Amino acid sequence: MNKNIDHTDPAKDMNSSRGNGGETHQRVESDGKILTTQQGVPIGDNQNSLKAGRRGPTLLEDFVLREKINHFDHERIPERIVHARGSAAHGYFELTESLEEYTTAKILTETGKQTPLFTRFSTVAGSKGSKDTPRDVRGFAVKIYTEEGNWDIVGNNMPIFFIQDAIKFPDLIHAVKPEPDRGFPQAASAHDTFWDFVSLSPETMHNLIWLMSDRALPRSLRMMEGFGIHSYRLLNKEGKSTFVRFHWKPVLGVQSTTWDEAVKISGADPDYHRRDLFEAINNGMYPEWEFGVQLFTEEEAAEFPFDHLDATKLIPEELVPVKTVGKMVLNRYPDNFFAETEQVAFCPSHVVPGIDYSNDPLLQGRLFSYLDTQLSRLGSPNFAQIPINAPKCPFANMQRDGHMQMQVPKGRVAYEPQSLDPDMPREGGKQGYQSFNEQLDDDVKGRIRAESFADHYSQPRLFYRSQTPIEQAHIAAAYAFELGKVDTAHVRTRVLSHLRHIDEDLAKNVADTLGMTLPEPAEAAAPVQDLGTSKAVQTIGVTPESLEGRLVGILVAEGSNHEQLEKFEAAAKEAGASVKIVAPTKEVTLDNGERIQTDERLAGAPSVFFDAVVSIIMPPQAKKLAMDSGALSWFIDAYAHCKAIAYCGATDEFILSKLPIEKDSFVTPLEDTEAFINNAKTRLWEREKKAADIS
Repeated sequence: MNKNIDHTDPAKDMNSSRGNGGETHQRVESDGKILTTQQGVPIGDNQNSLKAGRRGPTLLEDFVLREKINHFDHERIPERIVHARGSAAHGYFELTESLEEYTTAKILTETGKQTPLFTRFSTVAGSKGSKDTPRDVRGFAVKIYTEEGNWDIVGNNMPIFFIQDAIKFPDLIHAVKPEPDRGFPQAASAHDTFWDFVSLSPETMHNLIWLMSDRALPRSLRMMEGFGIHSYRLLNKEGKSTFVRFHWKPVLGVQSTTWDEAVKISGADPDYHRRDLFEAINNGMYPEWEFGVQLFTEEEAAEFPFDHLDATKLIPEELVPVKTVGKMVLNRYPDNFFAETEQVAFCPSHVVPGIDYSNDPLLQGRLFSYLDTQLSRLGSPNFAQIPINAPKCPFANMQRDGHMQMQVPKGRVAYEPQSLDPDMPREGGKQGYQSFNEQLDDDVKGRIRAESFADHYSQPRLFYRSQTPIEQAHIAAAYAFELGKVDTAHVRTRVLSHLRHIDEDLAKNVADTLGMTLPEPAEAAAPVQDLGTSKAVQTIGVTPESLEGRLVGILVAEGSNHEQLEKFEAAAKEAGASVKIVAPTKEVTLDNGERIQTDERLAGAPSVFFDAVVSIIMPPQAKKLAMDSGALSWFIDAYAHCKAIAYCGATDEFILSKLPIEKDSFVTPLEDTEAFINNAKTRLWEREKKAADIS
């Protein structure tokens, strides 16, 4: 308990100012400690990388950026610094509609061909041994082994990122990782250093509100969208450029858990998502995504009410529709987790002819950072020779030696141009990779952010106001939970000052829950716009009513009715669901004398594992379970999480009637199988207000 609550914000006394893009600069006083490079060179700007013009590409000569990211890339060995906790699968990409008008890339012009790929999903903040279900962004990285070389689409399950310039990435991750003096919390953003950083960096507000939404709690890796985040360029045979953003849309639709479910799942099965992916593929229920693109020209981009080179901005689908042109199917789990899932190395710099980069300053820094971090993590520039990373097309170069060299180059020539060996590879000219010949503006080289990056609140407002009321309540509850873990009063106050620009009701809801007074709104670097709404950014609102890919749990015990069990199992499977049989013991004998081995024991399979539940138990067993707190929680949680429940007479008499469970339309007797199956395709969200205080 702290009786001396101080909301005074010391950041105001740290010589703070705003840059062109609204970024926070804190400059040293004349007698203060100045930030330097490792060589002792004073750093004048720690917020912006060196660019050729305000919206131009990042320059290789930026030694401050290179040293900062290089050191950050090598801070952990051998585990990944971010995205350490991952699961992956093999599969294929198939183009269904050619983009020949826009690009020469064969992978995007030749339809009907199945090209092998490897996809890795991951959390961001946690270590390799952390849980699968924290509130976190999820990595969504795809390596496609095309006939023109490997193409890596390295994105997330959210269409935007926290920061606008790659020079801030080490600061962001240092802030969210376990605090260095105490080593906790693990895989969590609910602590002072993270919220201190984001509250002083208004550019983070958009990704932050996505993090507070249901999108940060995916029900399954198979039910996440994937985004390439940045604008890229497609180049056609005439050299004409079209901007593009890449999308992966799950065929099963987007679905999330509630926060209470996620917390309980992590305790019962920290490998929940990994196990789900493994079981789905092993059962032949291959995860599938539609591949889509948003295409737009330079002229169209100039009319957007935001800068598309700003990675904290999405392009609403109502403004530029997503055109579906292909699909990804995952049909094989890795043969060896370490050799493939752990050793795979994704780099945004891995593109093929016909695809080029934009001047997005975050993307520009990632082009350096990902390659650099693989050198540290995998120990050698020869990581591309590891089978999971090696291209499946012919390749030849002059690169030699190095740690872990696995090839045996022949001949005396390892340079070019040369005249001693006519069979050695040479540059391809027009057959090779061509970069877009961009006409740069007349702006000056320098560390400066474009004024067009300064609007930090309009898109978070669009996101929040696009949500259904239940999703808005979840967002408010998430802010309140996270800030409730923040002990520094002025940091909480600072966050509330930002929320007032996003939505006044949201800010008041969070403040009331925390018992705080609303502060004055933060100073906005640019006018806040009302950009309308976009249904595509919802979660609950776009979750399909379907049992495809879902999981039904059926509770049985000694003497359970085999006909009812078979009836519900068949009905659920016919609707596309998987079924797991749960019982107090690993083996039970049904009423027909048949002895079965259950999939899970009740003690290890809480109802949070399932999308809907059925109870088929006889009176003697029901009486026993009525005395078991775990069994009671099985039903209470299913009800509180708005799921469909089918019950037998004994369940009703000895369990449900004793619990605060109202028999609404989603709590049905075994006799009404059809009603249960229809209910199980969705959730009764109106029940949540009755079952728990989520506001």
